[in-house]
Amino acid sequence: MSLSNARALIDRFKRLKTLVIGDLMLDHYIWGTVSRISPEAPVPVVQMSRETEMPGGAGNVAVNMAALGAEVYVVGLLGEDAAADRLVSLFQRGPIHTESTVRTPERPTIVKTRIVAQHQQVVRVDREIGGELSNHLRDQIWAHVERILPEVQAVVLSDYAKGVVTSSLVHRLIPLAHKLRIPVAVDPKVENFHLYKHVTCVTPNIQEAMESGGVRHLRGEEDVEKLGQQLLNKIDADSILITRGEYGMSLFERKKPVFHIPTRAREVFDVTGAGDTVISTMALALASGASLRQAAELSNYAAGIVVGKLGTASVTGPELLKAVSNNHG
Repeated sequence: MSLSNARALIDRFKRLKTLVIGDLMLDHYIWGTVSRISPEAPVPVVQMSRETEMPGGAGNVAVNMAALGAEVYVVGLLGEDAAADRLVSLFQRGPIHTESTVRTPERPTIVKTRIVAQHQQVVRVDREIGGELSNHLRDQIWAHVERILPEVQAVVLSDYAKGVVTSSLVHRLIPLAHKLRIPVAVDPKVENFHLYKHVTCVTPNIQEAMESGGVRHLRGEEDVEKLGQQLLNKIDADSILITRGEYGMSLFERKKPVFHIPTRAREVFDVTGAGDTVISTMALALASGASLRQAAELSNYAAGIVVGKLGTASVTGPELLKAVSNNHG
């Protein structure tokens, strides 16, 4: 990708409206230190120093897209509780539109509390109610999607298998998005992989790809290529972008040879949320007119930046352009 192409694409991000559909969560962190073991049980005693909160799940995708300059709408489910109020407040800093979230007393807002001591996660506590959503809630979610879709230029499905992304939603969404010529990118959940037929791009990491393809071991590049082609054929998508950590990414397209992209990361501090950065950049680049290969390359630059940051992080447009510029030296 040339620097001028990258600059033009990134500049277009600021003129895009995008829709993120998926499972919204509040990530709650308790930070502290450990100096002793509890006398009550063989567990560490964490002396808390501070607490932080940020959008998690599909919410982190929305945050990433907003950081890159896009106007973002989110469709998902929230409880009628204080956690939902705090999450909406965090979104509004984006700014991210939250009027299309569905509030319900049927289940609480999903909250994941992580207790971290000396940068090491000690334990995670999840607050959620699983299972399928009621027909009433699913109808409300679809009504918001159907209303917003004609106004946006890109859609991301951020699927954590918590109930928002269903077969009926996907089956109605994809034909409508095709009709409107809107790219649909999917951050997949393994158990739902079969749902994503005919989408523009699916972005599994290598472990998710192996589980989705029923593969236990990969002996080399040839096995990776077989796996990617198998997944592409399985859902008849336009593309599959497999993220492979230190080995970069591999893009599979219909009737084209595999495109391997070496990693751009210079130092890796934390891979948390890197997948959200990849799919956010991929979707925005496609909506800006990039080819699948150009979008994947730009996503790779974005991933290289975010893994060099500690904790769940995002990338801005200027940061992304600087990374491309540095590579062209």
